[in-house]
Amino acid sequence: MIIAHGDLGRSLADCARHILGREPENLAVMAVDKTDDPESKQAEAQLLVNRLDAGDGVVILTDMYGGTPSNIASRLIRPGRVEAVAGASLPMVVRALCYSSQPLEIVVSKAITGGLEGVLYIIPGEGNAAN
Repeated sequence: MIIAHGDLGRSLADCARHILGREPENLAVMAVDKTDDPESKQAEAQLLVNRLDAGDGVVILTDMYGGTPSNIASRLIRPGRVEAVAGASLPMVVRALCYSSQPLEIVVSKAITGGLEGVLYIIPGEGNAAN
């Protein structure tokens, strides 16, 4: 699940679909705008978690630690059932989706390493031809 400001979550999900070439059945996105009521967004997020949890738990990715999306996610955490990671990026989302059939702790770990390994300094002339 992605909880993010504005259209960022939807954009990340759309890009992940493009990269994976499929529609992930276990992905939900919730946008948070500055005019939204935090309590109603909290209730909406809980409904999405309930819908997504087929018994193996849910990983919530948020865009920025300390913002409303991460604050909502932090109230949903149930260790071992619902976990949250801030700093969502495309490599993090793709990695989480690729490993979504694994145990929850593996998905969390893979999402974090995807985010960390996705940050690289690009040296001119040493680029990778992959898209």
